[in-house]
Amino acid sequence: MILIVGGAGYIGSHINKDLNKKGYQTLILDDLSSGKEALVKWGKLVVGSLGDEAVLEKIFSENKIETVMHFGAFKAAGESVVNPEKYYFNNVANTLTLLKVMKKHGVGKFIFSSSAAVYGVPQYNPMDEKHPKSPINPYGRTKLMVEEILEDYSVAYGLKYVALRYFNAAGADPEVEVGEWPGGCANLIPVIFDVVSGRKPELKVFGTDYETTDGTCIRDYIHVSDLADAHVKAVEYLNNGGTSDKFNLGNGNGFSVKEVINIAKEVTGVDFKVVEAERRPGDPAILMADSKKAREVLGWQPIHQDLREIVETGWKWEESVNI
Repeated sequence: MILIVGGAGYIGSHINKDLNKKGYQTLILDDLSSGKEALVKWGKLVVGSLGDEAVLEKIFSENKIETVMHFGAFKAAGESVVNPEKYYFNNVANTLTLLKVMKKHGVGKFIFSSSAAVYGVPQYNPMDEKHPKSPINPYGRTKLMVEEILEDYSVAYGLKYVALRYFNAAGADPEVEVGEWPGGCANLIPVIFDVVSGRKPELKVFGTDYETTDGTCIRDYIHVSDLADAHVKAVEYLNNGGTSDKFNLGNGNGFSVKEVINIAKEVTGVDFKVVEAERRPGDPAILMADSKKAREVLGWQPIHQDLREIVETGWKWEESVNI
């Protein structure tokens, strides 16, 4: 059985679906602070906190957990700057509680949801796993700290782990069974949908004077279904004796903010309001992944690489959700 911590969230729910399709049994632990019970359509849900040792003890005592997947971190980089305590307690201290209980019960395989935020401002693009790690906010630092903790646990206790460093996850399940819950995310494409659906009055574009083709930031958008596939492959990699390692997950293509806006206007049929704003501190002009290692070692291949398809699947899910 696989324990999915944070499995009622955006990425966790897609991975839960994929694992069950492949025949794995899943148990989902989520406090539903941001996750939604409606997204847990497979496996069994336990409502509880990652940092509650008693809840974890009950789970590991009553179930034969073989692998743990961890998506229970807070992820808003801006919020982490103004409230770092929240991030260090949940993302680092609570993860240590999880690892402690895992070790006690002899569970030795761990898939960690990491982030491109561990790199900080790119020194080169696309970035591979050897790129220097210099996160620029507490969120990124918590991800790097946990990666370092996992390496220490691997050496000291024999823990086998895979850390997957995501770039910009986007889109939704093409079968429209799970997706990003509307209104709860500050990433570009969900915010566009907030504006199109009337939850926000306008879309702010932060910086139009970057040294890019159209002056706006370029990002690597990876379809969430491709992310899910990489996690299943990471489970199989560890099950087949793979050693602890870290992998980038990106599309390999860069799309500018203006490109995303134009595609979104075409897909939704809405000419929503766009306002130019000042650059945000720490926003690099270009942020792209070199995912060659994941392709070669895990045998992973992203298949939803077209920006229009990414936006279309997200919009189809948005239209399906009645909130």
